[in-house]
Amino acid sequence: MVMNLAGKIPEEVIEQIRTQSDIVDVISEYMQLTKRGRNWFGLCPFHGEQTPSFSVSSDKQIFHCFGCGAGGNAITFIMDMEGISFPDAVVKLGERAGIHLDVGPTLPDVTKKISKAEERMKEAHAFAADFFHHLLLNTEDGEEPLNYLLERGFTRELIESNSIGWSLPSFDALTILLERKGYNLQEIAESGLVIKREGEERYFDRFRGRIMFPIRDENGKIIAFSGRILSSTGEEAKYLNSPESPIFQKSEVLYNLDKARTSIRKNRQVVLMEGFMDVLAATSVGVANAVATMGTSLTNQHITKLKRLVEQITICYDGDNAGFDAAKRAAQLLQAERMKVNIAVLPDKLDPDEYIRSLGGQAFKEQILENPHAYIAFMMMHARRNKNFQFENDTLQYIQEVLEQLIGRSSPVERDLYIRQLSTETNISEEAIYAQFRKLEASQVRSAKVEMPVLPSMPVTQQQKPMDAAERAERLLLAHMLHNIDVVDRLLRSEQKEPFVRDAYMAVFVRLAGFYEEYGHPDYQRFVEILDDAELRKIVMEAALVERDPDQADAEVTDSIRQLQKYRIEQEIQQKMHESKEAEKMHEYARALEIAQQIIHLRKSLSAI
Repeated sequence: MVMNLAGKIPEEVIEQIRTQSDIVDVISEYMQLTKRGRNWFGLCPFHGEQTPSFSVSSDKQIFHCFGCGAGGNAITFIMDMEGISFPDAVVKLGERAGIHLDVGPTLPDVTKKISKAEERMKEAHAFAADFFHHLLLNTEDGEEPLNYLLERGFTRELIESNSIGWSLPSFDALTILLERKGYNLQEIAESGLVIKREGEERYFDRFRGRIMFPIRDENGKIIAFSGRILSSTGEEAKYLNSPESPIFQKSEVLYNLDKARTSIRKNRQVVLMEGFMDVLAATSVGVANAVATMGTSLTNQHITKLKRLVEQITICYDGDNAGFDAAKRAAQLLQAERMKVNIAVLPDKLDPDEYIRSLGGQAFKEQILENPHAYIAFMMMHARRNKNFQFENDTLQYIQEVLEQLIGRSSPVERDLYIRQLSTETNISEEAIYAQFRKLEASQVRSAKVEMPVLPSMPVTQQQKPMDAAERAERLLLAHMLHNIDVVDRLLRSEQKEPFVRDAYMAVFVRLAGFYEEYGHPDYQRFVEILDDAELRKIVMEAALVERDPDQADAEVTDSIRQLQKYRIEQEIQQKMHESKEAEKMHEYARALEIAQQIIHLRKSLSAI
């Protein structure tokens, strides 16, 4: 179904899309959820945490994080997760539900988290990718690089689905086009597409005469390129990558994550590779859940992205010494985050791309990916390299390295298996190895006890200070407002024009009054969608989840208003007492007496409430 809309999206369309977008399914495309009771839980994508505090309710179709307070529905989750506006989130969910919206350019765009400059940089990269792709597939200039790719095993489908292209050898072919399209070249230079000539106001193309591989972010937006020359003369690097820029940070980007996400969720595992060419080769033979880092070691940011999606990771790095060492570092980082790690080892120092081209995709899947080494087995293999058990030092070092991996990471069965293997390999008795293991284990326990005072503090959810009476009253009062328009009318008609103490709650109150004026009925999900501030959305969702007693609504509202009135007067008394002391210090006794009388009056009004 396609809807042509001019400007505002009709409310009935928004409601249709919301009802057809199950929140568990939507959020599961971005992170891993586990069902506990009636709700689903996972690691919050909006703040770092080790223990899942992010809850998704299938019944209410909302999410809420008990750690950072983030909350909302399927539409606001897409808004916050991808940093896009409300209309864009509705369009995205509409496409998912089979409702295609043609909303035009007139919709408001008030919730963008990225700057306009960054938007233009991404637009320029999309334009450049289209230009390069056209040159490769439709021009004489692209014939040689296209034939090269086809000979390397690339299919036209793979080339088209990944927008692979060709940059002309000309110094300024892209620069001229970008300038004609109205792009600011200084801004585009900051994104890495063009380079400014030193000492001049002229620019030239960064990529010239190279096969162009677009790099996308996890939302599918092109943010960088890697360009490969056809034939290396030794003077130029085989690959030239975009520099880091406001839209491209290598430590955060996982190549192909946007395309692999669905397969990762379906297979419940991800294949982690070192380079994008390996991923393309794997994709060409049906391995759809492969991702790669971009010329950098695995980082905590990468792990956070993966951990939200899946627990099981298969590392498939190059088979040379550097690849072995990189796989070990990555495996240790992932193991420390309690992820299930396997390592697929390639023979003869081959990388995945070379293996697939020489032995085929079927062998790659069956012999390599389906037969990985368990974490400790791989660590033993790594520790064994370059060691000669004819030498005592090599033997002792090998045993030490393996036992250190077994401590705290292995079950009794695994421990027995690997110690027996150690004994067989080194001709050292199992009893002696077990004795060394117990010694190391006891040493680590003692070290842990000594270090306990400096362990990290408790998680955010346990650090939060309890709410005082005024804060509880504000939240409960707002909860009733969100479910009953009459409560807002009551406060608007009252003499107390500012029913809330905190500015953020007053901001919500003002917007809620405007919302009811336009919509005329309670709908906190629709209300939270129109809020352009994530912090205000948190406040609304926290209040929406508060336990209320509908049968005692009037009493709860009245009591909340009374609590806030008392708090306001108490704060005023504190301020007056401070002013009185200051007046006495300045020997302004008449003023001090006047303030004292005001305090007496305030205390009387407080007792009357």
